[in-house]
Amino acid sequence: MLETIKERSFGFITAGLIAVISQFLTIYIPNIGGATIAIILGIFLGNTFLAQPILNAGTKFAEKRLLEYSVMLLGLTITFQTILKLHWSGLIFIIIQMAITIVSAILIGKWLHFGEGIYLCMAGGNAVCGSSAIASIKPVINASDDDAGMSITLVNLMGTVMMLVLPVLGTIIFGHVDLLRGALIGGTVQSVGQVIASATMVNQATVQYATLFKIMRIIMLVVVVTVFAKMHASNQAKQSTTKEIEKEIKKGKIDFLPWYVLWFLIFCILNSLFNLPTFVSATAHFLSSWCEIIALAAIGLRLNLKAFLQAGKRFAIYSISVGLIQAIVALILIKLLIA
Repeated sequence: MLETIKERSFGFITAGLIAVISQFLTIYIPNIGGATIAIILGIFLGNTFLAQPILNAGTKFAEKRLLEYSVMLLGLTITFQTILKLHWSGLIFIIIQMAITIVSAILIGKWLHFGEGIYLCMAGGNAVCGSSAIASIKPVINASDDDAGMSITLVNLMGTVMMLVLPVLGTIIFGHVDLLRGALIGGTVQSVGQVIASATMVNQATVQYATLFKIMRIIMLVVVVTVFAKMHASNQAKQSTTKEIEKEIKKGKIDFLPWYVLWFLIFCILNSLFNLPTFVSATAHFLSSWCEIIALAAIGLRLNLKAFLQAGKRFAIYSISVGLIQAIVALILIKLLIA
């Protein structure tokens, strides 16, 4: 236990320091927000001065766990009264958006001659929740570490671009309608942290709406993993593959619905049914924000730009094409279903 804590401390503390610096810099550049500064600063330092293996264990822990804690705590700041504002049109939007993203990622991946491991990880990572989705999909399709790692890099890099672009694009197209801007960000941007960071560039109301749309996508992870498992079994044409997957599910090794989503829902129910003291919501928001900023700093530190550049034009075309389709389809669907 002590050895594990020591191993993680360097990277975790480094991400924490970057988060503190980022918050300080918001005094001078308040329109960008601490979360956005944290990931940009993390990317710069992680690919220059702080490209150190000793940081890996801590930044990996911060990226995964703190984002989960951030989403979980947001449940204490949201009620079902707010969720009901999304209506059935919001759910239909998410289902269609995810379906088109997945089909597009698979077809483009095949067209560019990528293997199943790449195109299914890319499809799930873009459609659902970035690295977390890829981590859940990898074992059921027997993807290699290289395929999963490259997919994570591509998805995170495109997510960073969309994180910065969509708040501006959403405001230009939808004006100051927080629901629509939240739908665009929450229904499109890849990872949870990037969604929150992107919406933070707009305002707190947009953060709430974007988080709700994002949670809908995360909940759909169970469907995506199940479908991909069947696709893999069909592609391999081996009955044993399906049996192995079923065994893994029974053993609890495949986590369809993330634990933090369940706690988000539990906290949301409590916040909806009971009149919780104001300090509970305020404290949850404070802790959630700091978890998010530290996690985003860690994501930046872990993002390997060199690996992406070395991957060549094929990977760039793939990532950009899927991202463009996501954004364009989202804009059309929001106009048709929600606006």
